[in-house]
Amino acid sequence: MPLLSLGNYSSFLMISLLVVGTSALSVTGTLAYQAYDREQKLKKLKESLEPTINPSPSISRQSSQSNESLGPIKVSHLNRYGAPEVHSMANITEESTENMEKWDPTLIDEQLARNRAFLGEKGLQKVRNAFVVVVGCGGVGSWVITMLVRSGIGKVRIIDFDQVTLSSLNRHASATLADVGTPKALSLRNYLKTIAPWVEIDARVELWNNESAEELLSDSPTIVVDAIDNIDTKVDLLTYCHSHKLPVISAMGAACKADPTRIQIDDISGSAEDPLARATRRRLRLRGIVSNITVVFSSEKPGPDKAALLPLDEDIYQQGKVEELGVLQDFRARILPVLGTMPGIFGLAIATFILTKIGEYPVEEYIVGRNRVKTYDSVLHQLAGQKMRLEGSQKLPIDVNDVGYLVEEVFRGRSVVSRESGGNRIALTKWLKTGGWTCDNLVLMTREEVKKHEQRVLKGNENIEDIYPPSVLDLVRKRFDEEKAYSKYR
Repeated sequence: MPLLSLGNYSSFLMISLLVVGTSALSVTGTLAYQAYDREQKLKKLKESLEPTINPSPSISRQSSQSNESLGPIKVSHLNRYGAPEVHSMANITEESTENMEKWDPTLIDEQLARNRAFLGEKGLQKVRNAFVVVVGCGGVGSWVITMLVRSGIGKVRIIDFDQVTLSSLNRHASATLADVGTPKALSLRNYLKTIAPWVEIDARVELWNNESAEELLSDSPTIVVDAIDNIDTKVDLLTYCHSHKLPVISAMGAACKADPTRIQIDDISGSAEDPLARATRRRLRLRGIVSNITVVFSSEKPGPDKAALLPLDEDIYQQGKVEELGVLQDFRARILPVLGTMPGIFGLAIATFILTKIGEYPVEEYIVGRNRVKTYDSVLHQLAGQKMRLEGSQKLPIDVNDVGYLVEEVFRGRSVVSRESGGNRIALTKWLKTGGWTCDNLVLMTREEVKKHEQRVLKGNENIEDIYPPSVLDLVRKRFDEEKAYSKYR
């Protein structure tokens, strides 16, 4: 009996080992097949990208030669901005945009697995269905586009007429030495096709302006990104988007900034410590736009030991009309010191904002902090009261929007005398007794300072030179000069 039990046990053990071995063999075979299948799919994908990943030998040879042959591009036509429109680069062809094959969804799903885990299936699908237009693909715009494409955005339109330069390599997301001299939009598209060839990328080597606006912003984009550094074009683009109710987010100035903890996303009315933002607010306010435009900016304050605009050469001054060269006086002719990381952080912040906004991920909305209509209305009534006391009439040639412009943009919310700030403590006053009640003769002070100024200057016979120190007089002249420069945009 024990021998029989032992025999039965041995048979059971053999059968068990056979079952386990068969199962292991089956699992191994299945895993091997899956690995082989995935390897074949990956091989097929790489082969389809071969023209993009491995440019022709002639291009590689030319790219490594001297500056004379840097940028192996043959141009068949220049557009009206002097930018190449047609290239012979093997990796930039119409075929690359029209080659919209049925990419294997398994590979796409795996590539976007982390985004799906974060945004959820519905959120990621909204991103996949979105269409984003980015105007300007330099230091900020190139990072916006790169991360949107990497994150699976369905379609992007890149608009930029400029070309890659050596000096832009410190901050551009993808440009290399071989790209110098090539259009930024096409260089970026070429790079992104090696990452996500299933994303539709519409690259336009064009300058955005009011004449081309309707065409370049066609097809109902989900959101528009303003990454332009030219103040005129920037204001025109933001005005167009505002008037056509197109969602837009705008990048303010990253130059002379180095503190990443000071970068914020806010309504444009809440931006501070940013010369480009200030200039943009001024221009928009003169067009009746004071809020409802999202911006990314840095609130880092300038300092004596921090980077600043480099001085102008004497020969630039000799050319005349220097004040017309940029967003600030002398701005466009100067070199902007840019720490290469900062434009990238701006771009990543914008891309994150767009992805969470489209994917409906819960992020606390910013609060408009400086749209203080009640404060401006109170300042306007106080100024009308002063006019009544001095001339017997409350009628003023300015309105509450002009008051907001003077308080925030011209005088930065601070008294010209004490440099104090504060909503209920500030007031506008007529500056010169012989002047009018217009923006070029109104200054910001505290209420107590206004009372003294009214008694001694406007009602009395004292001169401002006998009352205020040179520092105050110089500041007032400076603010009036700035207001005069911007008044031409009214």
